[in-house]
Amino acid sequence: MLSKNKLKLIQSLNHKKGREKENCFLAEGDKIVTEALKSNFHVDSLLSTSEFINSHSLLCKKTCKPIEVTKKEIQSASLLQSPQNALAIIHIPEESFSVSALNNQFSLALDSVQDPGNLGTIIRIADWFGISHIICSTDTTDCFSPKVIQASMGAIFRVKIHYFDLESILEEIKKLKISVFGTFLEGENIFTSSLPSSGILVMGNEGNGISKGISHYIDKKLTIPSFGNSGTESLNVAIATAICCSEFKRRIIVKSTPKNQINKYNIM
Repeated sequence: MLSKNKLKLIQSLNHKKGREKENCFLAEGDKIVTEALKSNFHVDSLLSTSEFINSHSLLCKKTCKPIEVTKKEIQSASLLQSPQNALAIIHIPEESFSVSALNNQFSLALDSVQDPGNLGTIIRIADWFGISHIICSTDTTDCFSPKVIQASMGAIFRVKIHYFDLESILEEIKKLKISVFGTFLEGENIFTSSLPSSGILVMGNEGNGISKGISHYIDKKLTIPSFGNSGTESLNVAIATAICCSEFKRRIIVKSTPKNQINKYNIM
């Protein structure tokens, strides 16, 4: 049964102040909750229907004792328009971070990305391309907001998100001689540019791009060229991130694949 106190707690997690106070966030939907149960995140409470409990009995036993609720109770607590069979209250992890973790890695940095859907999609993209770390400016939207969690489709449990003053962290990154890339309209064509197998790619704000303060730390400016005449001025930041990550990762495959095997894998 869903208590009034539990309902109040769930509703408070829709707001950043509530998440900071409780040090928890909300995960909803069968797939996302299942990903949470499989992860190393600590699940504080699991509210689910008997249908979900029966189909995920082993996972439920390993994590926490689920609170069985009805579909109607899920609907009363849910922040979604179309609730499913489970929601979970999860502790926000406390993770230490060292810039040295970015050595010999390809990572992302986000400069004031504001839209929760974009951030969640970028986290999902990072997970797809095997990117372990995303560095966010302090004014980037909260990665534990319900909309971000939903858009990440469970990737939030595998990709580590860090919030820092971006200029300060890029200063440290430069000291380690890690290459810093950024996307600009006036940049070099990413498809013809020389790209290394490691470094950090900075993606900018939806409307303003990369800020002037951050642009000083960019070693190479890149652009995704337009092949059409539609008049579209720019790409959505999540789409642009996907294209850039794909090109960086493709180059890694090309460099590590013998020339006589390249055509076989259709990577040229």
